[in-house]
Amino acid sequence: MPVETRIHFHEELGRLEEQALGGLDLVVSALDRTMEALEQQDLELAAMVIADDDMIDGRYLEVHQGVLSLMARQAPVATDLRLIAALLDTIKHFERMGDQCVNIAKLIRLTGADAPPQAQPILLRILEMARQARSQVLQAKRAFGERNVELAEDLVVQDEKINELNRECFQLALEVGDDPDAREWAMHMMLAARACERIGDLAVDI
Repeated sequence: MPVETRIHFHEELGRLEEQALGGLDLVVSALDRTMEALEQQDLELAAMVIADDDMIDGRYLEVHQGVLSLMARQAPVATDLRLIAALLDTIKHFERMGDQCVNIAKLIRLTGADAPPQAQPILLRILEMARQARSQVLQAKRAFGERNVELAEDLVVQDEKINELNRECFQLALEVGDDPDAREWAMHMMLAARACERIGDLAVDI
């Protein structure tokens, strides 16, 4: 491949990487809105999270099509192929993160206007899980962009915080009592907790 062609190839590959990592910023914004909607039981904001998922899906398609087009026009070498494979995995993971935000937003419609008083500790832990997941998404972005192995390995350690909070949520859900409404609310919150845990797992995967 001529030198000039290689330069253009790497410039385009670099732009695709920026777009892919930018998708993680979209996830962070979606997660922020999702947790605000959950904390405030804001149905309008939850609807915005669902609608705005199209932006995350659009970014996924944009990068995916860009990668396929680049590969069709050029002949990547082994090092380039490793980066391309990593980008394809990354966009798949951030698209799934967006889906998890949508899942939580949809649950808000089912929880009712108020949480049972005895279940508030569950909500507080879910919000803490979301803050931890947010931090892990940003750390995954930085680790990828800087090719920082230590930051990447630290994500595995960081993720244990979310796992521990999820276990606490499960225990609290078992203790909400016999009131059917409280138990249903706790069940919905366990699904929200699972979604936060999954976002953390996806950050580790990146």
